[in-house]
Amino acid sequence: MEYIIRELREDEYLLLKEFTYQAIFLRDENIIVPRIVLDDPKLKVFYEDFGKPDDVCLVVEADNKIVGAVWTRILSGEVKGFGNIDEHTPEFGISLFKEYRNKGLGTELMKSMLELLKEKGYKRTSLAVQKDNYAVKMYKNVGFSIVKELDEEYLMVFDLQ
Repeated sequence: MEYIIRELREDEYLLLKEFTYQAIFLRDENIIVPRIVLDDPKLKVFYEDFGKPDDVCLVVEADNKIVGAVWTRILSGEVKGFGNIDEHTPEFGISLFKEYRNKGLGTELMKSMLELLKEKGYKRTSLAVQKDNYAVKMYKNVGFSIVKELDEEYLMVFDLQ
């Protein structure tokens, strides 16, 4: 499959709302989550007002359209991200449309973002993932380590230095 990875343009910021929705993991894929959940402050923090100095996003284009995104934000305000570890560490969000999963695109997006964060001088990055999410394996394969185990999630960190 031919694809390109590039930075998200300002006129595409609204796509992050859809990719936040696509990132919602459900054990039972037959359950459809109502889109109203995107209005929850714990999810809005991942896409609302994107474009701040520490916001970074890469997208993957295939078949002449954007099919996935990886983005990082420092989520240390009143509402913190699920994978927040401090006010200096960018937290990952990543998702692909279902038909583009398990093709290596997520791994390539992750690797590209990790390189970009290194270039920008960040010391580490974090994410939270449900324990039974198939993406745990990908995160481990690219170098994330589990630093905390919660009831249903892992808090994972990648050392960029």
